[in-house]
Amino acid sequence: MSKINDLFNKDLKVVNIGLESFYKDLKKQNVEVTHVSWRPTIGGIPQMVNKELREKIAQANKEVVEKILSGQPTLLGIGKAIDNIPKMTERTILHAGPPITWDKMSGPLRGAIIGGLIYEGLATNEEDAITLAESGEITFEPCHHHNTVGPMAGVVTASMPVWILQNKTFGNYAYCTLNEGLGKVLRYGAYSQEVIDRLKWMENVLAPVLKAALVLSGEINLKTMIAQVLQMGDEGHNRNKAGTSLLIRELAPYIVMTDFSSKDKSDVLKFIHSNDHFFLNLTMPACKCTLDPAEGTKYSTLVYTMSRNGTEFGIRVSGLGDKWFTAPAEIIDGLFFPGYTMEDANPDIGDSVITETAGIGGFAMAAAIPIVQFVGGTPTDAINFTKSMYEITEAESNNFKVPVLSFRGTPTGIDIQKVIETGILPIINTGIAHKNPGVGQVGAGLVRPPMKCFQDALKEFIEMLEKEGELK
Repeated sequence: MSKINDLFNKDLKVVNIGLESFYKDLKKQNVEVTHVSWRPTIGGIPQMVNKELREKIAQANKEVVEKILSGQPTLLGIGKAIDNIPKMTERTILHAGPPITWDKMSGPLRGAIIGGLIYEGLATNEEDAITLAESGEITFEPCHHHNTVGPMAGVVTASMPVWILQNKTFGNYAYCTLNEGLGKVLRYGAYSQEVIDRLKWMENVLAPVLKAALVLSGEINLKTMIAQVLQMGDEGHNRNKAGTSLLIRELAPYIVMTDFSSKDKSDVLKFIHSNDHFFLNLTMPACKCTLDPAEGTKYSTLVYTMSRNGTEFGIRVSGLGDKWFTAPAEIIDGLFFPGYTMEDANPDIGDSVITETAGIGGFAMAAAIPIVQFVGGTPTDAINFTKSMYEITEAESNNFKVPVLSFRGTPTGIDIQKVIETGILPIINTGIAHKNPGVGQVGAGLVRPPMKCFQDALKEFIEMLEKEGELK
């Protein structure tokens, strides 16, 4: 025992192996520490030790980061899905996540499709809608395949109004529906008459008023607005109080200048004011059009899409094109509304994880510490979640800053290599849908993707390099 005591009476010298953040924390405390940049082997897949190949991958990832950081998402206006979304038809229904067929769809996705068919007048009731959905006459496709994103079930039908965004740097577009609010809403799988009536009001009143206001206001720079909301306590996914407030400030003077009735203008302002999540449907397409230019950058191991359909979680990797790598979606650990428990929860669902993919959302929880009251955890957890994401990302944002971390840029550019090597998975904060169709939201919480998505993607990446003779 005396020898052990003697050890702790001496000045200790620390050797840190692996996660560099531990090394940096010790350095801040003036501890004498040496960092060894070591990574474990990649689950049986050969290490990429060729220097020339490492340089190619590093350069490709640098190019992708530059594309992401230079993106300029801009709100142009509001249109109609069938008129603006590429390859949209009257019998096409877009959904969140990777491709899926009706027989494998979760309860909330089925519920949203039932509601979408009733909303479009293609069915008159639940039974008719199910029969039509099963008939093969409706085309189901991912939002992501149509430059679109949708929260939770993500259902987009022909008549729905959509925000129109453009990445001014690269010229590509992105689209998203307007946010309905929380609770019993279509995106959570509810389809009662109340839900349909609200969607019709959004189509016939909300969208036209906002469209006219945007004509008067002109384009809105969403990148600077998102940067500002991170300074005001939002993280761009589950906390959008600041973003919604800034949007109202931006549009209200022009809404009152439109020719619509005073009642319509008042109802629109009241609706947005009562819906703290209204800005979510702008952060999502802003992140979507920022990330899409990264697709197809050869040798890049950075993720440009993460999404889930309530059955599977899927990712897409820049250097592997538009191929999805999927695994069963996880159950969310969170806080539930009164009367509901984890037994009621559907597995993870929605395109909204595009925010984390771009470096905000869960990756920026340290900028939105009060969010823990909604999704669970502690203020310390929120800070640590953000810190841990630096371990699996390529860079830090030059625009989105975290005040509590001395205005450090948010972690940006998820690298499948680093995910596998560190064992750290992306953190996502999200809503929880009831597992049965027609119910709606039952809570919110935290979740991570399945590791298998990243393992399969890296394995495919290695096999691609082997086929091309890059690994010798």
